[in-house]
Amino acid sequence: MPFTLDGSNVLVTGGTGSFGNAFVEHLLKTTKVQRLVVYSRDELKQHEMRERLSDPRLRFFIGDVRDAGRLQRALSGVKVVVHAAALKQVPTAEYNPIECIKTNILGAENVVNAAIDQGVERVIALSSDKAANPINLYGATKLCSDKLLVAANHLAGAKPPRFAVVRYGNVVGSRGSVVTLFKRLAQNGKPLSITDERMTRFWITLRQGVDFVVRCLHTMAGGEIFVPKIPSMKVVDVARAVAPDAELEVVGVRPGEKLHEILITRDDANNTLEFDDFYIICPVLQWWDGLAANGKWGKSGHPVPEGFQYSSNLNDRWLDIEGFRKLMEEGDA
Repeated sequence: MPFTLDGSNVLVTGGTGSFGNAFVEHLLKTTKVQRLVVYSRDELKQHEMRERLSDPRLRFFIGDVRDAGRLQRALSGVKVVVHAAALKQVPTAEYNPIECIKTNILGAENVVNAAIDQGVERVIALSSDKAANPINLYGATKLCSDKLLVAANHLAGAKPPRFAVVRYGNVVGSRGSVVTLFKRLAQNGKPLSITDERMTRFWITLRQGVDFVVRCLHTMAGGEIFVPKIPSMKVVDVARAVAPDAELEVVGVRPGEKLHEILITRDDANNTLEFDDFYIICPVLQWWDGLAANGKWGKSGHPVPEGFQYSSNLNDRWLDIEGFRKLMEEGDA
């Protein structure tokens, strides 16, 4: 039978975050999920979410992905898991490395084990561009998490769970976004901090991210890292789009920060298929049948050229200032 979210029990870790809020709202509006569990550790955010989204299908579980026992209980009867919980702030991770490891790596292991033990059918995890050729601890933990989720398909063996990963770039309007920072600085009459005028980043809206995750949930075979084709933009142009009259202050690249972000490395390119609007990094697993899986994704993909790298500065899709403003409007809609 074709996969459907209708009638399913779905759980979102980190469900009170920017993505979690948007994903939950989308499922409530567009699907007939039977039960939708928000799993997170912040009771205030859960209370605010409960007040805003009054729906009998919603359930709120206080819990941390570090807590294996709580995850086991929470995943009982769940069919689909979207794993969005993570510690994401680069400076925080550098200063508190073990805490980041406990959440992003050991937490991912707990999600994998609970999903297998409880008979979950599909698990998809959110990754980051910082997981590709990581130079900071946050990126390194997300790379480890990606590896754990892909390898979990081996660990599950003949049991039902299939695991996949979605990796994309900066989200317009999300908490902690540079767009939010620029708006706050401009409102306070302060100069906008630019690390380097050459710096580029990938950009996606929350809605686009949610739509892509839902699409991947329907088409995943297990083991894939899905990467959408999204536009790039210079950060200095982002600043001009947000506050055209604000003064810009170049402060230099900070520790753990890249000049350009990468979503697919040259080494990963050896196992990457290109489709019309996304890429798939295929797993190097003995059981993986790429030809069989290829048919699930619509039109057949083709291998990327040798030496290919999907980097924000080498992208063939670019946003200008007006295009970014439209993207911000879409993100606020």
